Amino acid sequence: MEQRPTPNRLAGETSPYLLQHAFNPVDWYPWGPEALERARAEDKPILLSIGYAACHWCHVMAHESFEDAETAAVMNEHFVCVKVDREERPDLDGIYMDAVQAMTGHGGWPMTVFLTPEGGPFYAGTYFPKLDRPGMPSFRRVLLAVADAWAGRREDARRQGAELVKLIAAQATLPGADGDGQPDEAVLREAFEGLRRSFDATWGGFGPAPKFPQPMTLELLLRCQLRGFDGALDMATLTLDRMAAGGIFDQLGGGFHRYATDGRWLVPHFEKMLYDNAQLVRVYTHGWQLTGRARYREVAGRTADYLLRELRHPDGGFLSSQDADSEGVEGKFFVWDHDELVRVGGEPAARWLGATQRGNWEGTNVLWTPHPAEAVAEEAGLSVEDLEREVAGARARLFQAREARVHPATDDKVLAAWNGLAISALAEAGRTFGERRYLDAALAAAEFVLGALRGPDGRLLRSWRDGRQGGPGYLDDYACMAEACLTLYETTFDLRWLREAKALAAALLELFADPGGDGLYQTGADAEPLVVRPRELFDNAVPAGSSAAADVLQRLGRLTGQEAWERAGLAALRPVLGVVARAPTGFGHALGAVDFALSRVREVAIVGRPGADDTGALLAEVWGTYQPNRVIAMAAPGDAAAVAEIPLLAERTALRGRATAYVCEHFVCKLPVTDPSELAAQLA
Repeated sequence: MEQRPTPNRLAGETSPYLLQHAFNPVDWYPWGPEALERARAEDKPILLSIGYAACHWCHVMAHESFEDAETAAVMNEHFVCVKVDREERPDLDGIYMDAVQAMTGHGGWPMTVFLTPEGGPFYAGTYFPKLDRPGMPSFRRVLLAVADAWAGRREDARRQGAELVKLIAAQATLPGADGDGQPDEAVLREAFEGLRRSFDATWGGFGPAPKFPQPMTLELLLRCQLRGFDGALDMATLTLDRMAAGGIFDQLGGGFHRYATDGRWLVPHFEKMLYDNAQLVRVYTHGWQLTGRARYREVAGRTADYLLRELRHPDGGFLSSQDADSEGVEGKFFVWDHDELVRVGGEPAARWLGATQRGNWEGTNVLWTPHPAEAVAEEAGLSVEDLEREVAGARARLFQAREARVHPATDDKVLAAWNGLAISALAEAGRTFGERRYLDAALAAAEFVLGALRGPDGRLLRSWRDGRQGGPGYLDDYACMAEACLTLYETTFDLRWLREAKALAAALLELFADPGGDGLYQTGADAEPLVVRPRELFDNAVPAGSSAAADVLQRLGRLTGQEAWERAGLAALRPVLGVVARAPTGFGHALGAVDFALSRVREVAIVGRPGADDTGALLAEVWGTYQPNRVIAMAAPGDAAAVAEIPLLAERTALRGRATAYVCEHFVCKLPVTDPSELAAQLA
């Protein structure tokens, strides 16, 4: 009988990524005092491997090297081996990704970094193959070379590690970031022109393949449209249209894959992430608000439905991701043989979904919709309406057939920041489209995060899985959850959510503010000391904590009348103001916060009976239009508690017993209105 491998130290962890390596022959440690003390005691270098559960090349390297007994023996002999889930420890991931990029000029996962016992990085890379390839040494060759360097040139390695730590610390202040901290519209104009130069006018998106959805950049373009920047809406809508038609969008199950490997949005990297889909629900909702295009409402709804169906924990929180692979093959769950597609869905549907007999990717078909409906209908001898009915039925049959396949694995940990993004998106979609189930899901997720992801002292935590809590939350956890609670208040007008947002914002400033007033740190004042205390400045796949904080602090300050919070929001932007315009795709959310700071922010107060038709009509007018630079409060007539919390509601009354709206700027209001069309005119 085959003997089961002996588990290593990762078997006691909660991260699905770490548990994937729990039976490797590598003597893995999780990051922590035990590993660091052993490295110092034995004067051994640390081999730090960072990845995440849905990462395809992480799986490849694990299979080739970490599951190989001979390679593991070399690792165990010469190194203290540490495995980290980048999603649980974004601080470590950020510090050592900077090191990888400094040493190699590029980055990615799996990330492989060799550290001195003090934590200084002295050699690094990403994926290393099992066998030598042209231009790529084998992993075992790298291991032996690094071990030899440590044995013979140890002080050189230590010197290099110390120098790199200084470099990483210096990068926390971006070149050109100095200034008086006051943004102006020229920043937005320069950023927009940079986006125009890199825009793909044929397929949408920015730059060559691989192409990422970049929802924060698309949000910035929608904001630029409101500012009258010529071409902004065309750039946004072309990208939204092309992505929705592409293979990056799951044409059967809804939701978006991580990115497209080509320039046409056809062949995705098949993993699906909570943070992408949450942000894309929001940007397609905003696209619908601005244009009224039914397609955007459909895509927002199908993506929200995917989140509720596939990534929702029974207790309410949202799970992190789904793998690219199933049965060990990338994309196997999602692609189709042409004959099977025709047999289940029919020939017209197969044509509509872009399939060919030869396939469009490695002999199989990634589903997309590249052809105009009129052309497919004419070829099939159908009207467009009949084609649409046939395709709708085919989609349902194909989805059911696909459900019988082996599903990709799900990373079922719950992360506070990513749930914050989902809560905000679902609350907005729910109120905009009148879909109560989206709002209910957002409320349940918020209840879960604020309950299950709290320490005994009330400290917000980063993660939760299977009843076990992770470590302390980071800046983005606090900022994204504060924003989520504020969005829930502006949707339900339950003061509980405003109070939660204010408490999170106050804790954010206490834990993460630079005592010198120079922005915010990624880690709290109570965090373990690392080689540097990192800052998160760039908006990558998720908003940087500093960008999210800049946005929510300004919004809270404007709603509550606390100018100190508005000033703190601007201070969070100060470290990047000098560079945001030069790299707009790296600062999409930060530029949105700049836009808020420069805008005539509308403060809307509504006094009316909750649930009444006239109150609902005014709210629908506010929620149905795209107004990113707006705050809203509502209360029933005579609600003293709401007035005490929100000065905007003070001295507001319902005229003639009807729900009444007040549109204000800096608490100076226009004439009150009771008619939705008059409210629309004031908001225009």
